[in-house]
Amino acid sequence: MPLTMNKDVFITCAVTGSGGTQDRSPHVPRSPQQIAESAIDAAKAGAAIVHCHVRDPETGKPSRDPKLYREVTERIRDASVDAVLNLTAGMGGDMVFGPVESPLPLQAGTDMGGATNRMEHVADCLPEICTLDCGTMNFAEADYVMTNTPGMLRAMGQMMTDLGVCPEIEAFDTGHLWFAKELVKEGVLKSPALVQLCMGVPWGAPNDLNTFMAMVNNVPSDWNWSAFSLGRDQMPYVAASVLAGGNVRVGLEDNLWLGKGQLATNAQLVERAVTIIENMGARVIGPDEVRVKLGLTKRAPRAR
Repeated sequence: MPLTMNKDVFITCAVTGSGGTQDRSPHVPRSPQQIAESAIDAAKAGAAIVHCHVRDPETGKPSRDPKLYREVTERIRDASVDAVLNLTAGMGGDMVFGPVESPLPLQAGTDMGGATNRMEHVADCLPEICTLDCGTMNFAEADYVMTNTPGMLRAMGQMMTDLGVCPEIEAFDTGHLWFAKELVKEGVLKSPALVQLCMGVPWGAPNDLNTFMAMVNNVPSDWNWSAFSLGRDQMPYVAASVLAGGNVRVGLEDNLWLGKGQLATNAQLVERAVTIIENMGARVIGPDEVRVKLGLTKRAPRAR
């Protein structure tokens, strides 16, 4: 199948994530102020969308505190630079099992919430986009399972649709795309949908190009999609995504390095992506064009 290069590309910056990277680089933001400032810098560098998690300001560990999300949201919306706000809704489905002969009870690190609980910050902040991790998957970190049952995904997906928040379907393997198409078929999600192809995350889809194109070819032709890979493969996947007709994601959630021995900032990663895209002859589009392309509406948070 011939490649159809995307000539009008949007960049998502994944600002901080929920992995244990807070002590591996001084540039990984922790507090709401740091996260917002890093997101704003990324937007100034060319990111149309900023994808945000929150962390405990003291320890840097991942958090689901709605107050932290509210502060990040308000700081970004009050900034002089515009950006499409994308909040994670992927947390709250974490199961950590015990030893193989006695897996129960679940171990420290388990964080399981109901659908309404996992969506509390989204309903409060009303971002334009929030993520929907469209399946259950083993992760490389010990015996940790990211848990998203069909019932949970149907419930959360319907909440997103009812709130008028665009779900970004996080697909870590081909089966996740299969279920995403089922959610659209059932009317839980609207079409055309928005997909993020997550490559090279252990133990999901490996980041080889054959698997990548299998993922691309499983996205309906009228849907919008983006892709990323981890670490040193982040920038090669900027080029691969554009060549395959998609958009790109970079940021410290997925990669800490600009080059060998050189820790990156979010803005530097976005700048590098802009250079790659423009040198390929494509154009980087801004938040207003993204809103038109994806049918998004910028709103204020719910009044308290």
